[in-house]
Amino acid sequence: MDNRQAIGSWLSGPRAALEDAGAEFGYRGEQLGLPEDGPGSLARPGRRIGALAVDWALCVLIAYGLITDGYGQSTSNWALLLFFALSVLTVGTVGFTPGKRLFGLRVVALGSGRVQPVRGLVRSALLCLAVPALIWDRDGRGLHDRLARTVEVRT
Repeated sequence: MDNRQAIGSWLSGPRAALEDAGAEFGYRGEQLGLPEDGPGSLARPGRRIGALAVDWALCVLIAYGLITDGYGQSTSNWALLLFFALSVLTVGTVGFTPGKRLFGLRVVALGSGRVQPVRGLVRSALLCLAVPALIWDRDGRGLHDRLARTVEVRT
């Protein structure tokens, strides 16, 4: 193995190195019984981040315009509280937030398909902590989704 191959395998990560060695991982969401692409497939990170940005911007706008006098720490705190309430109420009832709806995403419970309000509460609380959402498994699900036994799919 020359230096280029060694550097290339290091840059592509451990998954690519294991796949080159013959290990088969399948596609993301296969272990969950989801299709590879199209409706019902696992949501990609770009769409998820876009939906999160829309929801956060909506909450900041509401906090800035209706609750606080100007932009400051209290605006951010109110925005986080509004984001939590928005997420609990919408994901726990209809399965999506305004941002998720805009990007064609939906949160479903594994097994039953419908997110119960308690699962929506757990998922939203962990999402507001931010760290669980930044730890992903091999399917691309955040720790908040794993603990709430939910998955974000395309509609």
